[in-house]
Amino acid sequence: MGKYLLKLPKMGESIAEATITKWLKEVGDSVDIDESIVEIATDKVDSDVPSEFNGKLIKKNFEVNDVVKVGEVIAEIETEMNDDALVPEDIDNSQMSEEKEKELITENTEEINIEEKEITSIPSIELLKTDKDYSENVPEIVKGDKFFSPLVKSIAKKENISPEDLNSITGSGKDGRVTKQDILNYIGSKSIKSSDTIVSDIKPVVGDKIIELDRMGKIIFDHMSNSKKISAHVQSFVEVDVTNLWEWRDRYKNSFLDSEGQKLTFTPLFINAVVKSLKDYPILNSSIVDQKIIMKRSINIGMATAVENGNLIVPVIKNADHLNLKGLTLAVNDLSNRARSNSLKPEEVSDGTYTVTNVGNFGSIMGTPIINQPQVGIIAIGVIRKTPSVIETSKGDFIGIRKKLILSHTYDHRVINGSIGGSFVKRVAEYLEDWDMNQTI
Repeated sequence: MGKYLLKLPKMGESIAEATITKWLKEVGDSVDIDESIVEIATDKVDSDVPSEFNGKLIKKNFEVNDVVKVGEVIAEIETEMNDDALVPEDIDNSQMSEEKEKELITENTEEINIEEKEITSIPSIELLKTDKDYSENVPEIVKGDKFFSPLVKSIAKKENISPEDLNSITGSGKDGRVTKQDILNYIGSKSIKSSDTIVSDIKPVVGDKIIELDRMGKIIFDHMSNSKKISAHVQSFVEVDVTNLWEWRDRYKNSFLDSEGQKLTFTPLFINAVVKSLKDYPILNSSIVDQKIIMKRSINIGMATAVENGNLIVPVIKNADHLNLKGLTLAVNDLSNRARSNSLKPEEVSDGTYTVTNVGNFGSIMGTPIINQPQVGIIAIGVIRKTPSVIETSKGDFIGIRKKLILSHTYDHRVINGSIGGSFVKRVAEYLEDWDMNQTI
């Protein structure tokens, strides 16, 4: 007999913990290989944790609503196998899926020359906030022997919450631990009390409808609010003539539907241009972590997707620069469909390096999107419209009808200046306008 320790797997560089939402098995229940044991929720997606062995659940180490860190043992499973045959405790579960990712359709096999490295020579890097002073003043254990995670302390520092006030917050986590939501609720209550507006006096009247935010809605609420507080948002806009792109898609959309059984939308074509531009301007494929700019080796495109309940989720196309048009199209369709059916895995919404949102899907001419932290840029694609335009020819200028859209590029002005931010979105426009009409899919 052996014992298998079921751990919370690694779910991306930006995910350090998850909340237990539901136990699918109870102590004493038999467990089959790949059978889900427990449901979890992160700040990005809901998922479940399966067993890798047949056996019997003999111990649960956490209860519903407990917060579990990556690598912690969630449960223990008794198996028929010897201990030597079980997965070693130090194996990263995420490694088991790496071979599957290699099965994606690829076209570009050249070696990636952009090394993931720390950038220190960017202008204005000294303007980034530091947690150094605060970390020296607020230890892991403050008076009252209360534990505070680095995330909670970082939020407290940014909001100028003193150690005394931090210690006064009632925690809802395990053993009274102060969670991210606890401190955000505390900040919200302080804002209301200190506001000059009479928010507290606003009460619903007859006929008003009260809508409570669901869990995902609250996460989006906090994520967007924090992003506006953290990043210095600046926008650049360009108008793009996509007449050739439109005609190329018209040429191939029916044959693609016949051969693949899927629609050929504009989204993968836009992403293709963004990926090429990120290669030309790799600083936009970066993250800001602990006062450092990390320029990413992999180009992982987040694709903002609206779901039926009105919320937004951002599945990630991993190694998008290795996919051809067909591969991008299949990846976009697959992730979009599974996002709307709430069947994405945690690793499929993690580790994005740049985000694309197609606001034109909803008829918007343009948009000013909010940066998806800790990234430094996001691009919004507006609706394609027929527009009267001046067309230059060798025989002179004349007015014609062209299909155009507006690209809106939001970038973090702390590290991306206007020249780079504007040049990047212009480069995306050039790739779209110079679309190769002879290529196939």
